[in-house]
Amino acid sequence: MVNHGAVYEKTAAQLLEEYESGLCFFLSSPKRTLLAKGEWARLWADSQDGTPGALSNRVKELLAAATRSHSEQIVVGAIPFDLAKPAELIVPLSTEWAASLSFSEEERSEGSGQFASELDYEMNMHPDPEFYKAIVNTMLERLKQDMLQKVVLSRTLELNSAEPVDTRRLLRNLARHNEHGYTFAVNLGGEKGASSLKEGAEPAAAEVRTLLGASPELLITKTGLQIRANPLAGSAPRSNDPVEDERRAAALLASAKDQFEHRLVVEAVEAALRPYCKSLDVPAKPSLVQTQTMWHLSTDIYGELADSATNVLDLALSLHPTPAICGTPTELAREAIREIEPFERGFFTGMVGWCDSQGDGEWIVTIRCAEVEGRKLRLYAGAGIVADSSAEAELAETAAKFRTLLLAMGLNDRQLAVRKKEGI
Repeated sequence: MVNHGAVYEKTAAQLLEEYESGLCFFLSSPKRTLLAKGEWARLWADSQDGTPGALSNRVKELLAAATRSHSEQIVVGAIPFDLAKPAELIVPLSTEWAASLSFSEEERSEGSGQFASELDYEMNMHPDPEFYKAIVNTMLERLKQDMLQKVVLSRTLELNSAEPVDTRRLLRNLARHNEHGYTFAVNLGGEKGASSLKEGAEPAAAEVRTLLGASPELLITKTGLQIRANPLAGSAPRSNDPVEDERRAAALLASAKDQFEHRLVVEAVEAALRPYCKSLDVPAKPSLVQTQTMWHLSTDIYGELADSATNVLDLALSLHPTPAICGTPTELAREAIREIEPFERGFFTGMVGWCDSQGDGEWIVTIRCAEVEGRKLRLYAGAGIVADSSAEAELAETAAKFRTLLLAMGLNDRQLAVRKKEGI
Protein backbone atom coordinates (compact mmCIF):
# COMPACT_ATOMS: atom_id res chain seq x y z
CA MET A 1 0.00 0.00 0.00
CA VAL A 2 1.36 3.41 -0.99
CA ASN A 3 1.43 6.12 1.67
CA HIS A 4 0.53 9.18 -0.38
CA GLY A 5 1.22 11.58 2.50
CA ALA A 6 4.67 10.23 3.30
CA VAL A 7 7.75 12.32 3.97
CA TYR A 8 10.33 10.97 1.56
CA GLU A 9 13.79 10.00 2.74
CA LYS A 10 15.44 10.42 -0.67
CA THR A 11 15.13 12.76 -3.61
CA ALA A 12 13.92 11.67 -7.02
CA ALA A 13 17.38 12.38 -8.41
CA GLN A 14 18.86 9.92 -5.89
CA LEU A 15 16.42 7.21 -6.96
CA LEU A 16 17.31 7.88 -10.58
CA GLU A 17 21.01 7.43 -9.75
CA GLU A 18 20.29 4.16 -7.94
CA TYR A 19 18.50 2.66 -10.95
CA GLU A 20 20.21 -0.48 -12.31
CA SER A 21 19.27 -2.05 -15.63
CA GLY A 22 18.00 -5.59 -15.23
CA LEU A 23 17.28 -5.20 -11.52
CA CYS A 24 14.90 -2.24 -11.22
CA PHE A 25 11.62 -0.72 -12.29
CA PHE A 26 11.63 3.09 -12.49
CA LEU A 27 8.73 5.48 -13.03
CA SER A 28 8.68 9.23 -12.46
CA SER A 29 5.51 11.28 -12.81
CA PRO A 30 4.71 14.96 -12.21
CA LYS A 31 3.72 14.04 -8.63
CA ARG A 32 6.02 11.23 -7.47
CA THR A 33 8.90 8.92 -8.35
CA LEU A 34 9.05 5.16 -7.79
CA LEU A 35 12.09 2.87 -7.80
CA ALA A 36 11.33 -0.84 -7.31
CA LYS A 37 14.14 -3.34 -6.86
CA GLY A 38 14.33 -7.10 -7.40
CA GLU A 39 11.55 -9.64 -7.87
CA TRP A 40 9.63 -11.35 -5.10
CA ALA A 41 7.09 -12.84 -7.52
CA ARG A 42 6.34 -12.61 -11.23
CA LEU A 43 3.15 -12.90 -13.24
CA TRP A 44 3.91 -15.55 -15.83
CA ALA A 45 1.99 -15.33 -19.07
CA ASP A 46 1.57 -18.96 -20.07
CA SER A 47 -1.97 -19.33 -18.63
CA GLN A 48 -3.18 -15.87 -19.61
CA ASP A 49 -6.03 -16.00 -22.10
CA GLY A 50 -5.63 -12.46 -23.37
CA THR A 51 -8.79 -10.93 -21.94
CA PRO A 52 -8.80 -7.88 -19.65
CA GLY A 53 -10.73 -9.81 -16.99
CA ALA A 54 -8.26 -12.68 -16.92
CA LEU A 55 -5.26 -10.35 -16.65
CA SER A 56 -6.90 -8.29 -13.90
CA ASN A 57 -7.83 -11.39 -11.89
CA ARG A 58 -4.32 -12.78 -12.06
CA VAL A 59 -2.83 -9.48 -10.93
CA LYS A 60 -5.26 -9.48 -7.99
CA GLU A 61 -4.14 -13.03 -7.13
CA LEU A 62 -0.54 -11.86 -7.18
CA LEU A 63 -1.37 -8.97 -4.87
CA ALA A 64 -3.32 -11.26 -2.55
CA ALA A 65 -0.28 -13.54 -2.28
CA ALA A 66 1.89 -10.52 -1.46
CA THR A 67 -0.59 -9.36 1.19
CA ARG A 68 -0.30 -12.74 2.93
CA SER A 69 3.46 -13.18 2.73
CA HIS A 70 5.36 -10.05 1.74
CA SER A 71 5.77 -6.49 2.94
CA GLU A 72 5.53 -4.96 -0.56
CA GLN A 73 1.89 -5.05 -1.67
CA ILE A 74 2.34 -3.56 -5.12
CA VAL A 75 2.59 -4.83 -8.69
CA VAL A 76 4.74 -2.94 -11.20
CA GLY A 77 5.58 -3.43 -14.86
CA ALA A 78 4.38 -3.26 -18.46
CA ILE A 79 1.37 -4.54 -20.38
CA PRO A 80 1.60 -4.94 -24.19
CA PHE A 81 -0.59 -3.42 -26.89
CA ASP A 82 -2.01 -6.88 -27.64
CA LEU A 83 -3.29 -8.42 -24.39
CA ALA A 84 -2.80 -11.90 -25.85
CA LYS A 85 0.95 -11.29 -25.66
CA PRO A 86 2.92 -11.74 -22.40
CA ALA A 87 2.80 -8.97 -19.81
CA GLU A 88 5.82 -8.16 -17.63
CA LEU A 89 4.42 -7.65 -14.13
CA ILE A 90 6.15 -8.32 -10.81
CA VAL A 91 5.90 -7.83 -7.08
CA PRO A 92 9.28 -6.25 -6.25
CA LEU A 93 11.46 -7.11 -3.28
CA SER A 94 11.51 -3.47 -2.20
CA THR A 95 10.18 -0.05 -3.20
CA GLU A 96 11.32 3.50 -2.57
CA TRP A 97 9.32 6.66 -3.26
CA ALA A 98 10.30 10.28 -3.72
CA ALA A 99 8.76 13.52 -4.91
CA SER A 100 8.78 14.47 -8.60
CA LEU A 101 11.99 14.96 -10.55
CA SER A 102 13.42 18.46 -10.78
CA PHE A 103 16.55 19.64 -12.58
CA SER A 104 18.35 22.95 -12.85
CA GLU A 105 19.11 24.43 -16.28
CA GLU A 106 22.72 23.35 -15.81
CA GLU A 107 21.71 19.77 -15.00
CA ARG A 108 19.37 19.63 -18.00
CA SER A 109 22.09 20.77 -20.38
CA GLU A 110 24.91 18.58 -19.11
CA GLY A 111 26.07 15.21 -20.29
CA SER A 112 24.02 13.88 -23.17
CA GLY A 113 27.32 12.19 -23.85
CA GLN A 114 28.28 8.88 -25.43
CA PHE A 115 25.80 7.28 -27.78
CA ALA A 116 25.38 8.60 -31.30
CA SER A 117 28.18 11.15 -31.27
CA GLU A 118 30.82 8.74 -29.98
CA LEU A 119 29.74 5.27 -31.04
CA ASP A 120 29.59 3.66 -34.46
CA TYR A 121 26.04 2.63 -35.21
CA GLU A 122 23.74 1.60 -38.03
CA MET A 123 20.12 2.72 -38.52
CA ASN A 124 17.40 0.65 -40.15
CA MET A 125 13.83 1.88 -40.62
CA HIS A 126 10.86 -0.45 -40.82
CA PRO A 127 8.90 0.37 -42.83
CA ASP A 128 11.07 2.77 -44.80
CA PRO A 129 9.66 6.26 -45.53
CA GLU A 130 8.27 5.47 -48.97
CA PHE A 131 6.60 2.27 -47.80
CA TYR A 132 5.16 4.08 -44.77
CA LYS A 133 3.64 6.75 -47.01
CA ALA A 134 2.23 4.00 -49.21
CA ILE A 135 0.47 2.26 -46.31
CA VAL A 136 -0.86 5.60 -45.07
CA ASN A 137 -2.33 6.23 -48.52
CA THR A 138 -3.79 2.72 -48.53
CA MET A 139 -5.42 3.46 -45.19
CA LEU A 140 -6.78 6.79 -46.45
CA GLU A 141 -8.57 4.89 -49.22
CA ARG A 142 -10.03 2.47 -46.66
CA LEU A 143 -11.29 5.35 -44.54
CA LYS A 144 -13.41 6.45 -47.51
CA GLN A 145 -14.89 3.00 -48.00
CA ASP A 146 -15.89 1.61 -44.59
CA MET A 147 -16.81 2.58 -41.03
CA LEU A 148 -13.26 3.36 -39.93
CA GLN A 149 -12.75 6.89 -38.64
CA LYS A 150 -9.16 6.68 -37.45
CA VAL A 151 -6.25 4.24 -37.47
CA VAL A 152 -2.85 4.73 -35.85
CA LEU A 153 0.02 3.48 -38.03
CA SER A 154 3.53 3.13 -36.65
CA ARG A 155 7.17 2.82 -37.64
CA THR A 156 10.24 1.41 -35.93
CA LEU A 157 13.82 2.63 -36.06
CA GLU A 158 16.45 0.02 -35.22
CA LEU A 159 19.94 1.05 -34.17
CA ASN A 160 22.93 -1.25 -33.84
CA SER A 161 25.87 0.14 -31.89
CA ALA A 162 29.48 -1.01 -31.79
CA GLU A 163 29.31 -1.02 -27.97
CA PRO A 164 26.63 -1.93 -25.38
CA VAL A 165 24.12 0.85 -24.81
CA ASP A 166 24.44 2.60 -21.45
CA THR A 167 20.81 2.19 -20.37
CA ARG A 168 21.26 4.10 -17.11
CA ARG A 169 22.66 7.11 -18.94
CA LEU A 170 19.94 7.01 -21.55
CA LEU A 171 17.28 6.97 -18.82
CA ARG A 172 18.89 9.94 -17.06
CA ASN A 173 19.05 11.89 -20.34
CA LEU A 174 15.36 11.22 -20.98
CA ALA A 175 14.43 12.30 -17.45
CA ARG A 176 16.32 15.62 -17.69
CA HIS A 177 13.92 16.87 -20.37
CA ASN A 178 10.71 15.26 -19.09
CA GLU A 179 10.02 16.70 -15.63
CA HIS A 180 6.36 17.28 -16.49
CA GLY A 181 5.84 13.88 -18.12
CA TYR A 182 6.40 10.23 -17.29
CA THR A 183 9.89 8.73 -17.54
CA PHE A 184 10.12 4.97 -17.17
CA ALA A 185 12.34 1.89 -17.37
CA VAL A 186 11.03 -1.67 -17.16
CA ASN A 187 13.10 -4.84 -17.06
CA LEU A 188 11.83 -7.16 -19.82
CA GLY A 189 14.39 -9.89 -19.13
CA GLY A 190 13.84 -13.10 -17.23
CA GLU A 191 12.95 -16.69 -17.89
CA LYS A 192 9.48 -17.47 -19.18
CA GLY A 193 8.49 -20.40 -17.02
CA ALA A 194 5.53 -22.54 -16.04
CA SER A 195 4.80 -21.19 -12.56
CA SER A 196 2.40 -18.29 -12.10
CA LEU A 197 4.16 -17.22 -8.89
CA LYS A 198 7.89 -17.73 -8.80
CA GLU A 199 9.54 -16.35 -5.66
CA GLY A 200 13.02 -14.95 -5.61
CA ALA A 201 13.46 -15.08 -9.39
CA GLU A 202 16.42 -13.11 -10.73
CA PRO A 203 16.78 -12.64 -14.51
CA ALA A 204 19.99 -13.76 -16.15
CA ALA A 205 22.15 -10.82 -17.19
CA ALA A 206 22.49 -12.13 -20.74
CA GLU A 207 18.71 -12.02 -21.18
CA VAL A 208 18.18 -8.46 -20.01
CA ARG A 209 16.00 -6.31 -22.21
CA THR A 210 14.83 -2.91 -21.07
CA LEU A 211 11.78 -0.93 -22.12
CA LEU A 212 12.37 2.75 -21.46
CA GLY A 213 10.94 6.04 -22.56
CA ALA A 214 9.56 9.49 -21.79
CA SER A 215 5.81 9.38 -22.32
CA PRO A 216 3.72 12.56 -22.17
CA GLU A 217 0.43 10.68 -21.76
CA LEU A 218 -1.33 9.53 -18.60
CA LEU A 219 -3.84 6.74 -19.16
CA ILE A 220 -5.33 6.72 -15.64
CA THR A 221 -4.38 7.41 -12.04
CA LYS A 222 -6.47 6.61 -8.95
CA THR A 223 -6.23 7.54 -5.27
CA GLY A 224 -9.23 6.40 -3.22
CA LEU A 225 -12.31 7.68 -5.03
CA GLN A 226 -10.45 10.22 -7.14
CA ILE A 227 -9.33 9.49 -10.71
CA ARG A 228 -7.65 11.44 -13.48
CA ALA A 229 -7.11 10.65 -17.17
CA ASN A 230 -5.23 12.83 -19.65
CA PRO A 231 -5.75 11.72 -23.25
CA LEU A 232 -3.55 13.30 -25.92
CA ALA A 233 -4.31 13.27 -29.64
CA GLY A 234 -3.46 15.76 -32.35
CA SER A 235 0.23 16.65 -32.58
CA ALA A 236 2.68 19.05 -34.19
CA PRO A 237 6.50 19.05 -34.17
CA ARG A 238 8.24 21.75 -32.12
CA SER A 239 10.54 24.32 -33.76
CA ASN A 240 13.77 25.83 -32.40
CA ASP A 241 12.58 29.21 -33.69
CA PRO A 242 10.31 30.68 -30.95
CA VAL A 243 8.13 32.54 -33.43
CA GLU A 244 7.65 29.48 -35.63
CA ASP A 245 7.09 27.30 -32.56
CA GLU A 246 4.30 29.59 -31.38
CA ARG A 247 2.76 29.59 -34.86
CA ARG A 248 2.73 25.77 -34.91
CA ALA A 249 1.08 25.63 -31.50
CA ALA A 250 -1.64 28.06 -32.57
CA ALA A 251 -2.19 26.17 -35.84
CA LEU A 252 -2.58 22.89 -33.96
CA LEU A 253 -5.16 24.39 -31.61
CA ALA A 254 -7.09 25.75 -34.61
CA SER A 255 -6.83 22.61 -36.77
CA ALA A 256 -10.19 21.02 -37.57
CA LYS A 257 -8.46 17.77 -38.50
CA ASP A 258 -6.63 17.55 -35.16
CA GLN A 259 -9.66 18.67 -33.15
CA PHE A 260 -11.67 15.85 -34.76
CA GLU A 261 -8.93 13.30 -34.00
CA HIS A 262 -8.77 14.52 -30.41
CA ARG A 263 -12.53 14.46 -29.92
CA LEU A 264 -12.66 10.77 -30.94
CA VAL A 265 -10.26 9.94 -28.13
CA VAL A 266 -11.96 12.05 -25.46
CA GLU A 267 -15.37 10.61 -26.28
CA ALA A 268 -14.01 7.05 -25.98
CA VAL A 269 -12.32 7.79 -22.65
CA GLU A 270 -15.49 9.40 -21.30
CA ALA A 271 -17.64 6.46 -22.41
CA ALA A 272 -15.29 3.95 -20.74
CA LEU A 273 -15.00 5.81 -17.42
CA ARG A 274 -18.53 7.12 -16.88
CA PRO A 275 -20.05 3.75 -15.79
CA TYR A 276 -17.57 3.66 -12.88
CA CYS A 277 -18.09 7.26 -11.75
CA LYS A 278 -20.40 9.23 -9.51
CA SER A 279 -19.21 12.34 -11.35
CA LEU A 280 -16.92 13.00 -14.30
CA ASP A 281 -15.63 16.40 -15.45
CA VAL A 282 -14.79 16.48 -19.17
CA PRO A 283 -13.74 19.90 -20.54
CA ALA A 284 -15.50 20.97 -23.72
CA LYS A 285 -12.29 22.01 -25.49
CA PRO A 286 -8.69 20.74 -25.39
CA SER A 287 -5.67 22.69 -24.26
CA LEU A 288 -2.05 22.52 -25.41
CA VAL A 289 0.79 20.64 -23.73
CA GLN A 290 4.39 20.57 -24.86
CA THR A 291 7.31 18.20 -24.68
CA GLN A 292 10.88 18.76 -25.78
CA THR A 293 9.96 17.74 -29.34
CA MET A 294 6.16 17.95 -29.76
CA TRP A 295 2.99 19.97 -29.18
CA HIS A 296 -0.12 17.95 -28.27
CA LEU A 297 -3.80 18.61 -27.84
CA SER A 298 -4.67 17.59 -24.28
CA THR A 299 -7.81 17.12 -22.19
CA ASP A 300 -7.61 16.70 -18.41
CA ILE A 301 -10.48 14.52 -17.20
CA TYR A 302 -11.23 14.26 -13.46
CA GLY A 303 -13.74 11.97 -11.81
CA GLU A 304 -15.08 10.62 -8.53
CA LEU A 305 -15.73 6.89 -8.44
CA ALA A 306 -19.00 5.44 -7.24
CA ASP A 307 -17.13 2.62 -5.45
CA SER A 308 -13.70 2.98 -3.81
CA ALA A 309 -13.12 -0.76 -4.35
CA THR A 310 -12.79 -0.16 -8.10
CA ASN A 311 -9.26 -1.18 -9.09
CA VAL A 312 -7.10 1.18 -11.15
CA LEU A 313 -6.05 -1.72 -13.39
CA ASP A 314 -9.68 -2.45 -14.25
CA LEU A 315 -10.06 1.20 -15.25
CA ALA A 316 -6.87 1.07 -17.32
CA LEU A 317 -7.94 -2.10 -19.10
CA SER A 318 -11.39 -0.65 -19.82
CA LEU A 319 -9.65 2.26 -21.57
CA HIS A 320 -7.00 0.24 -23.43
CA PRO A 321 -6.46 0.70 -26.30
CA THR A 322 -7.76 4.23 -26.68
CA PRO A 323 -8.23 5.74 -30.15
CA ALA A 324 -5.06 7.76 -29.45
CA ILE A 325 -2.89 4.68 -30.02
CA CYS A 326 -5.20 2.31 -31.93
CA GLY A 327 -8.07 4.03 -33.73
CA THR A 328 -11.85 3.94 -33.89
CA PRO A 329 -13.96 1.86 -34.00
CA THR A 330 -11.48 -0.10 -31.89
CA GLU A 331 -11.94 -3.59 -33.32
CA LEU A 332 -11.90 -2.42 -36.94
CA ALA A 333 -8.79 -0.33 -36.26
CA ARG A 334 -7.05 -3.23 -34.51
CA GLU A 335 -7.81 -5.49 -37.46
CA ALA A 336 -6.45 -2.88 -39.90
CA ILE A 337 -3.25 -2.54 -37.86
CA ARG A 338 -2.74 -6.33 -37.89
CA GLU A 339 -3.21 -6.38 -41.65
CA ILE A 340 -1.14 -3.34 -42.63
CA GLU A 341 1.53 -2.65 -39.99
CA PRO A 342 4.55 -4.81 -40.93
CA PHE A 343 5.86 -5.56 -37.42
CA GLU A 344 4.71 -6.55 -33.92
CA ARG A 345 4.31 -3.60 -31.59
CA GLY A 346 5.16 -5.52 -28.41
CA PHE A 347 4.96 -3.08 -25.49
CA PHE A 348 4.78 0.02 -27.68
CA THR A 349 1.31 1.60 -27.23
CA GLY A 350 0.70 -0.67 -24.26
CA MET A 351 0.92 0.66 -20.72
CA VAL A 352 3.48 0.97 -17.93
CA GLY A 353 2.65 1.52 -14.28
CA TRP A 354 1.73 0.12 -10.90
CA CYS A 355 -1.20 -0.80 -8.69
CA ASP A 356 -1.35 -1.65 -4.98
CA SER A 357 -3.50 -3.89 -2.82
CA GLN A 358 -5.98 -1.03 -2.25
CA GLY A 359 -6.62 -0.70 -5.98
CA ASP A 360 -4.79 2.63 -6.23
CA GLY A 361 -2.11 3.23 -8.83
CA GLU A 362 -1.04 4.89 -12.05
CA TRP A 363 -0.78 3.68 -15.64
CA ILE A 364 0.70 5.62 -18.56
CA VAL A 365 0.59 5.06 -22.30
CA THR A 366 3.83 3.50 -23.57
CA ILE A 367 4.89 5.96 -26.25
CA ARG A 368 8.17 7.84 -26.98
CA CYS A 369 9.87 4.62 -26.06
CA ALA A 370 12.53 2.12 -27.09
CA GLU A 371 13.57 -1.42 -26.27
CA VAL A 372 17.25 -1.82 -25.45
CA GLU A 373 19.12 -5.11 -25.54
CA GLY A 374 22.90 -5.14 -25.48
CA ARG A 375 24.09 -3.12 -28.47
CA LYS A 376 20.61 -2.83 -30.02
CA LEU A 377 17.88 -0.25 -29.65
CA ARG A 378 14.47 -0.35 -31.25
CA LEU A 379 12.56 2.95 -31.27
CA TYR A 380 8.85 3.32 -32.00
CA ALA A 381 6.64 6.14 -33.27
CA GLY A 382 3.10 6.33 -34.62
CA ALA A 383 0.64 8.81 -36.11
CA GLY A 384 -3.15 8.91 -36.20
CA ILE A 385 -4.61 8.63 -39.70
CA VAL A 386 -7.98 10.32 -40.28
CA ALA A 387 -9.75 11.36 -43.48
CA ASP A 388 -7.93 14.70 -43.71
CA SER A 389 -4.46 13.25 -43.11
CA SER A 390 -1.63 13.41 -45.64
CA ALA A 391 1.07 10.78 -45.97
CA GLU A 392 3.87 13.37 -45.92
CA ALA A 393 2.59 15.03 -42.75
CA GLU A 394 2.16 11.73 -40.91
CA LEU A 395 5.67 10.62 -41.93
CA ALA A 396 7.01 13.93 -40.57
CA GLU A 397 5.11 13.41 -37.32
CA THR A 398 6.66 9.99 -36.73
CA ALA A 399 10.09 11.44 -37.49
CA ALA A 400 9.54 14.21 -34.93
CA LYS A 401 8.47 11.66 -32.32
CA PHE A 402 11.65 9.62 -32.83
CA ARG A 403 13.59 12.74 -31.80
CA THR A 404 12.77 12.24 -28.10
CA LEU A 405 15.00 9.16 -27.95
CA LEU A 406 17.51 10.37 -30.55
CA LEU A 407 18.19 13.58 -28.62
CA ALA A 408 18.62 11.56 -25.41
CA MET A 409 21.20 9.47 -27.25
CA GLY A 410 23.27 12.54 -27.97
CA LEU A 411 22.31 13.35 -31.55
CA ASN A 412 22.46 17.13 -31.98
CA ASP A 413 20.24 19.24 -34.24
CA ARG A 414 22.78 19.18 -37.10
CA GLN A 415 22.90 15.39 -37.07
CA LEU A 416 19.12 15.20 -36.85
CA ALA A 417 18.82 17.50 -39.86
CA VAL A 418 20.91 15.06 -41.86
CA ARG A 419 18.76 12.15 -40.68
CA LYS A 420 15.59 14.06 -41.51
CA LYS A 421 16.55 13.93 -45.18
CA GLU A 422 16.59 10.13 -44.80
CA GLY A 423 13.02 10.12 -43.42
CA ILE A 424 13.99 9.83 -39.76
